[in-house]
Amino acid sequence: MANRKLGKPTDQRKALLRNQVTNLIWYGRIETTLARAKEVRSMAEHMITLAVRECDNTIEVTKETKNDKQQIVNLTVTNDAPSKLHARRQIMSYLYNIPATKKDDESKSEFRERTKDVKYPVVEKLFREIGPKYKARKAEKGIGGGYTRIVKMGPRRGDAAEMVILELV
Repeated sequence: MANRKLGKPTDQRKALLRNQVTNLIWYGRIETTLARAKEVRSMAEHMITLAVRECDNTIEVTKETKNDKQQIVNLTVTNDAPSKLHARRQIMSYLYNIPATKKDDESKSEFRERTKDVKYPVVEKLFREIGPKYKARKAEKGIGGGYTRIVKMGPRRGDAAEMVILELV
């Protein structure tokens, strides 16, 4: 199936779609035209499907390390399984990175502590929040896909393009 050209050169079209998919995943809903929404929906559902399949796929590894007193200590670490790591890298190669924002009632040190080991917050949101949510929905209702909804708003003033709200269900 051929992609819609959306009246843009290839590089601009790809950047537009990556940006809109990233914002849809981060904010949960975006307002755009119908043609763009249909393209964004396709890619967003692909990203969410990767997260749903791999969100629980981790392995525990026990490592022996020496502490500062030269004693051997066993550490148990939870790592991504190879397939989850591959899915994570596929998603990271497509989505843009949105830096985490500081909350109003949060101090600078609290913000640093909260975000110290999260380099890609959008990807983490996909695997920690969205993936398990839709995995439970799939198990409950017995459906796969269908993670987004398009709600028509009517024509845009100026050029009468059909405007829609694209949101995660």
